[in-house]
Amino acid sequence: MSTTTPVPHTDPRGFLRALFDAAVAQAVPGVSTAAFLPRPPKGRTLVLGAGKAGGAMAAAVDGLWPADAPMSGLVVTRYDYVPPAYKARQQQGAGRIEVIEAAHPVPDEAGRRAAQRIVELTRGLTADDLVLFLISGGGSSLLSLPAEGISLDEKQAINKALLKSGAAIDEMNCVRKHLSAIKGGRLAAMCAPAKVVTLLISDVPGDSPQVIASGPTVPDTTTCADALRILARYGIEVPAAARAGLESGAFETPKPGDACFAGNEVHMIATPQQSLEAAAAVARAAGIAVHVLSDEMEGESREVGKVHAALARYIAKHGQPFTPPCVVLSGGETTVTVKTKGGRGGRATEFLLSAAITLQGEPKIYVLAGDTDGIDGVEDNAGAIVTPDTLARAAEAGVKPQDFLDRNDAYNFFRPLGDLLMTGPTFTNVNDFRAMLIL
Repeated sequence: MSTTTPVPHTDPRGFLRALFDAAVAQAVPGVSTAAFLPRPPKGRTLVLGAGKAGGAMAAAVDGLWPADAPMSGLVVTRYDYVPPAYKARQQQGAGRIEVIEAAHPVPDEAGRRAAQRIVELTRGLTADDLVLFLISGGGSSLLSLPAEGISLDEKQAINKALLKSGAAIDEMNCVRKHLSAIKGGRLAAMCAPAKVVTLLISDVPGDSPQVIASGPTVPDTTTCADALRILARYGIEVPAAARAGLESGAFETPKPGDACFAGNEVHMIATPQQSLEAAAAVARAAGIAVHVLSDEMEGESREVGKVHAALARYIAKHGQPFTPPCVVLSGGETTVTVKTKGGRGGRATEFLLSAAITLQGEPKIYVLAGDTDGIDGVEDNAGAIVTPDTLARAAEAGVKPQDFLDRNDAYNFFRPLGDLLMTGPTFTNVNDFRAMLIL
C-alpha cells in the first residue's frame, strides 16, 4: 500500500478522500495529452476551447507544442479555473494561448464576448491551417453566443429554468445547442476549410462528443423538434423568437455527413471511467476489494442516494452481493429538481443527505460524493462525507435531515457538521464521483 494512502479501517474519511483525489488527478490534463496532438500544419495553428478544464488543457498543449511552431488562440474557462502557473505565464506575456474567465453554470457577458471573439478568430482560415479545439464540461455556459433574435438575458433565464427542472444533461444540452449560434457543430462550420482536431474531457454519461459542452465542433443528431419536446416536457417557457426559430427549423444544427466535418478528428483524453479505475487502483493497493457499479448513473440525486444506501446496508448485513470490507464506486450525472427557493447544495450533497437518511446510522458504512470539478452546483464545496454518526451528530446540533432534504438545502445540513468536502478548483471535470466504504 502507498505510504500516502490512509488506512481505511483507522482513517475512513482520509481513505475516501484519497480515492477522490486519485480520480481527479487522473483527469487533469498533462503530458499524456501529447499522444493526441497532431503534427504542426503547413499553415497556422489556432487553439480554441471552452470548459472548466480549459485553462489546464491550454497549459498542457502550450507546453507540449513545438517551440518553433507558430501557435495562438483563445480558451474560455470558469472564474478562478486558470492554473496559477499558466496565469503567471500569461501575465508575463509568455503564454501562447489566451485564457479568459467567465461564469458557470449560468452564462454571463464575459462568456458571450469570449464566444464572439472565438467566432472572429475563425475568419480567414484556410485548408493549410489547423484548429485545435479543447473542450470539457461547463463549455455549454462558458461558450454562450445566443442564436439570432435571442438576448443574453433570455438565454440566462432559459438556462436557469433548465438547471432547476431536473432535466438530464443530454436534454439540457439539446436545448442549449439549438438556441446557440456557436454550439451543435456550428463552430466546425465556421472553421472550414481548416482541419479541426477536437480534444475532449468527458463529463457526461456515455461520453458522447455531441453532448459534452453541447458539441461545438461535432455533428448533432438531435433536432429542433427534440428541443421543443424537452421544453414542453419540463414546462419551460421561451421567448417568441426562440420558439419561432425552433418551430421553423431555422435553428437546426449541422448533421452527420455535412461537408464541414470532413477530415476532422475527435479524441477523448479523459473520461469518468478512467477516473473510477484510478480510484479503484488506490483502494486495491490498500487491500480493499473494489466494485464499480457504473460511470453512467443518472436520475434524481435523492433517489440514487436511496438506492446506493440500500445496497450498502445489504452488503453490511448479508455480505452480498459483495463481501466486506469493500468499496463501491459509481460515476455519472444525477439531477436535482429544485422545488423550493433559498436552499443551497448540488447533486452530491443532495445524494448524500438522502443516503444518510436511508442508512439510519448503519455502523461501518462511510460515503463520499463529490463533483470532480470541485464545485457542487454553484457552491464552494465539491461534495461531502457521510459517516455512521452523521445523523447522531445532526440530532445533537438540533438539525433535522428530512427538513433540509425537503427544501433542497443539503449544503446547510452538512456545513455545521464539518462534513463538507472542500477542494477548491481542480482544473478538470469528469463529473460525479461516489464512493461507499463498507468495513
